[in-house]
Amino acid sequence: MTNTQGSEYTKLADVYDTLMEDVDYGLWADFIDVLMLQHHPDPQTVLELACGTGSLSYALRQIDDYRILATDKSHEMIAKARKKKDKSNNAIQFQVMDFLDININRTFDVVVSIFDSINYLQSADEVQQFLSQTQKVLAPNSLLIFDFTTPKNSVKSIDYLDDEEGYTDDGYRFIRESSYNPDKQIHTNSFKIEELADDQETVIQQYRETHQQRAYTLQQMLDIINESTYNIRAKYDGFDFEEADEQSLRITMVLQCPNTQ
Repeated sequence: MTNTQGSEYTKLADVYDTLMEDVDYGLWADFIDVLMLQHHPDPQTVLELACGTGSLSYALRQIDDYRILATDKSHEMIAKARKKKDKSNNAIQFQVMDFLDININRTFDVVVSIFDSINYLQSADEVQQFLSQTQKVLAPNSLLIFDFTTPKNSVKSIDYLDDEEGYTDDGYRFIRESSYNPDKQIHTNSFKIEELADDQETVIQQYRETHQQRAYTLQQMLDIINESTYNIRAKYDGFDFEEADEQSLRITMVLQCPNTQ
């Protein structure tokens, strides 16, 4: 039997940590930590948007005693994140929330969203909505840090993402098909996820889940941000402190709220 899922992380949550096992969250957290300290005098509270299973938030807590609220639109992802919390006893709050509809009655020193979550927003209007929503929970001079991937990254990544296969420790197998439409700047990842019997071969249930992201050029993103009231503090090339340009594959933006709201 095959179940077809939509674009949200539903069944993919069961294989997500295996899918991301090559990602060095410790390195990523170190980078974000340096950015926060570099551009904010005393960051203490952090809101993570599209946190997945919480790996970045846990890594940030290991660096410093940040007070963190980690959120994701997927109930399944948050459930996985909370299970990690039970094991680690880290003081991180988790909440199901759509970052296009932020409903929190408090402000944060820093809002963070990583691993191209913004690329799931496929129009300038949606990115503008994201910027407007995040500004509601940032005090004057606080920071929004997010990254996005570019068309050059999508063209390059097809070589290693297409036909990727993996197994989880709890009996799932996944196969990814990856393609990129350069005219529309849309990157599509389609996953076949199989729940396996104890013999690791017999398929009990099969699921399909498709995710589409829009790749943005640096100039496209700058044009969108310039329509907002955010001030651009920095734009970095990947995990380096070099300034991003049109050759960058992944770009990290550091935006600051205006000093008056």
